[in-house]
Amino acid sequence: MHYQGLPNWRKHHELARLLDLPSPPKEIYYSGTWNPQLFSNCVAIIGSRRMTEYGRRVIEKIVPRLVFEKKTIISGFMYGIDQYAHQICMDQGGKTIAVLGWGINQALEGDDKKLADKILHSGGLMLSEWKEQKPTLWTFPVRNRIVAALSEEVIVVEAALKSGSLITARIARELKRQLWAVPGPITSSTSAGTNSLIADGAAQMWISNAPQQTAGKSENPLLDALGEESLSANEIARKLKKPVADIGAQLSMLAITGELVERGGKYYHASKN
Repeated sequence: MHYQGLPNWRKHHELARLLDLPSPPKEIYYSGTWNPQLFSNCVAIIGSRRMTEYGRRVIEKIVPRLVFEKKTIISGFMYGIDQYAHQICMDQGGKTIAVLGWGINQALEGDDKKLADKILHSGGLMLSEWKEQKPTLWTFPVRNRIVAALSEEVIVVEAALKSGSLITARIARELKRQLWAVPGPITSSTSAGTNSLIADGAAQMWISNAPQQTAGKSENPLLDALGEESLSANEIARKLKKPVADIGAQLSMLAITGELVERGGKYYHASKN
């Protein structure tokens, strides 16, 4: 993967946000076509490497909206939430920046190489503060400060109580970036960190302001099945003839986005509440 360095990167006004860091990177290396406009409206999407189906659905809900708003998606290029955010961004015609936890000259293989090539061909960038550094335990937390600094907003999708995503969240708060967390099921260890951020007041809860479905058929069979009724997850699962575990994940997502309201174990259309 061909790369270039940015001599005197501090003179690049689009990277000025990095100067908010107590220890800005000494060097910046990149692959791709440099476009200062990529940095004008950046949102970081971060989360667990152990992405659940719930996390996948959250990404599919959030990222298209951000792309529609002409925002650049920044993430850390690791498997799980990071790579899926990069992928969905490009699927929606958006631009994305991957900040690496290793040197820009380290060879990529397999799916990582395919994703990197796609990022570059779509007009995105691969960034690193190192040229040859191998990935180690300390390089990823160090990388996280760049993800946070370049972004105006940081959205934590899934994170365990002890995770690199919470390190990025802490840095974002210290840099006075807008910090969001997506609430998740209280039974999920990969949502324990995000739920804690919200409960402690460290992050605002991310709730979509997408338009509500008020009449006619929706594009979601679950909403159509609910109709004018108030049903439990088990009742909806029986009606749709699907596993209740799958229905539960969808219900949680629809409740977060405000399309459904849950009371006493029953779900209602928000517009009928």
